[in-house]
Amino acid sequence: LAHATMEPMNCTVHVRADGCEVWCGSQVLSRARATAAEVTGLPLDKVVVHNQFLGGGFGRRLEVDYVTQAVRIARQVDSPVKVIWTREEDIQHDIYRPIYLDRLSAGLDAAGQPVSFQHRVVGSSIVARWVPEYFKNDLDFDAVDGAAGPYDFANLLVDWVRADPPAGLTTGWWRGVGVTHNAFVVEGFVDELAAAAGKDPVDYRRGLLGQAPRAKAVLDLAAAKAGWGQPLPAGKGRGVAVIFGFDTYVAQVAEVAVAEDGSVRVERVICAVDCGTVVNPDTVTAQMQGGIM
Repeated sequence: LAHATMEPMNCTVHVRADGCEVWCGSQVLSRARATAAEVTGLPLDKVVVHNQFLGGGFGRRLEVDYVTQAVRIARQVDSPVKVIWTREEDIQHDIYRPIYLDRLSAGLDAAGQPVSFQHRVVGSSIVARWVPEYFKNDLDFDAVDGAAGPYDFANLLVDWVRADPPAGLTTGWWRGVGVTHNAFVVEGFVDELAAAAGKDPVDYRRGLLGQAPRAKAVLDLAAAKAGWGQPLPAGKGRGVAVIFGFDTYVAQVAEVAVAEDGSVRVERVICAVDCGTVVNPDTVTAQMQGGIM
């Protein structure tokens, strides 16, 4: 998965004998400054980075490859240089979100309640490359983030198997990584458990959230606002999911229509979020809307 930010990678650099100035949108200014210092051979205090609006980040501008390239080019001339990647270059040389293989299994008792839950995650490690000091005990903590959801699973086993891509493909952050794929996998699997138990998906989840009252609260709110349980016209249905990640609880209900030709249209998404103390509500709204998209 490529980031495909609205604004392709770009960077403006002016290299002089006595210093270097960089204009770019970056999610990590210290790294942008460090790569400019390394390429030019200048001390850090001679490098100034002017941070701009990102034009879309989502983890792509945690990387500094586009800064490194621009500084290398700017060293060759005596004036400022602006480097803009074409959209084709932007996609071809992105830092991609990893591909994953997930295998889940569970045992249910006579009442349909899980008595065991196992989730094996197979994928590459971003942590080992980007922050190796946090890659401990051969475990990528992000790859398994959210791998059991917020649920009360007895006899729980989550493990991770490292499988890096071939040389030339670099994986990186993509608006969160572990939670984004694990929530999709776990929530689909919980729906399968609910179906096997012959229970409503919302009610089944409620039964697994006894130790997570905040998760249950957002689930109840989203279900109520969506009118869960009320009949829908033919060809329409609802789906539900609950997630815990980044110290935030989110529940969503999607209302979906399926046409006669099998095409699917998401008509409405109801979202309830508990992220703790909110400083700027507009930021939370924007984050939720962007995530839904």
